[in-house]
Amino acid sequence: MAIILEHIQEQLRTELDELDRIMSSTLTSDSELTNGIVTNYLKSKGKMLRPIVTLLSAKFFGGINDKALQGAAAIEMLHNASLIHDDVIDQARERRGIPTINSVWSNHVAVLVGDFFVTGALRCGVATGDGRILSALADMGRDLSLGEIDQVDIARNHNIDEETYMNIIRAKTASLFECCAQVGGYANDAPQTAIDELRRYARLLGICFQIKDDTFDYYNDPIIGKPTGNDLREGKVTLPLIYALSRTELPEHDEMLALVSKEEPSSDEIDRLIEFAKHAGGIEYAYETMSRLRDEANDVLSPYSPDETVDLLREIFDYVIDRKL
Repeated sequence: MAIILEHIQEQLRTELDELDRIMSSTLTSDSELTNGIVTNYLKSKGKMLRPIVTLLSAKFFGGINDKALQGAAAIEMLHNASLIHDDVIDQARERRGIPTINSVWSNHVAVLVGDFFVTGALRCGVATGDGRILSALADMGRDLSLGEIDQVDIARNHNIDEETYMNIIRAKTASLFECCAQVGGYANDAPQTAIDELRRYARLLGICFQIKDDTFDYYNDPIIGKPTGNDLREGKVTLPLIYALSRTELPEHDEMLALVSKEEPSSDEIDRLIEFAKHAGGIEYAYETMSRLRDEANDVLSPYSPDETVDLLREIFDYVIDRKL
């Protein structure tokens, strides 16, 4: 599936290179310490999936212009700011196999660098000269924050159902992807009804992305860099286990429900919950859900004549479901 992403990246190579230039230029300062940290961080940037969705959305609505590039840079910097802050909260030592800013320097420095990324995003948002894009970025930041806060609140109560889970990941993850579709549309002055339709596609993509991310918690893979059961240690109950716990007919159901409700389950108890989710069909259910979301996304795209951009939007969904990290 890495081949799919590489193919998409190659179709946008010129634009992605320009995006890199915008981000580097925006995040350059008079502080040698900040420049060193930022430069090192950007060397290990991730898959750039959100900027790719933004640029494809712009192509979908007419073309990639400076507004779209500045908006894509803003989204990516806000996304990275949230990751830097998450690493502080999670006390993470590595991300993508690279030492985190907080582990190399300190939580204090990492929070400030994350804030610096936010100011960079604001500068790019202003550079679009489009109030609608600034409003979309503000709404996305609000949704992202509230989604994370809601997840913390619900984790304290140890009680979550599938509808609540979907609402949380729509806010904390899918809102970023929805913003990508909005920025691409506003950059080309597309009709609001058309933007709303592509935004629906992006919402489905973002939800699917988070479900896939959550399945990684059930397998020990050093490439991912996320310990097995890490979500459960933080009190986060995700779709595979939610489905397993919905199967009240299973003989171990009550025992597993009691373990989930514990304030601090032991490592052994977390391992048991993970195995329970697997044996009860939780992983299969997660993949069935992602497949259904892909079908819904294809329905959104089906009225449009097949072309390179529509095909690439379909390919991204395949990549998200099949990716290994």
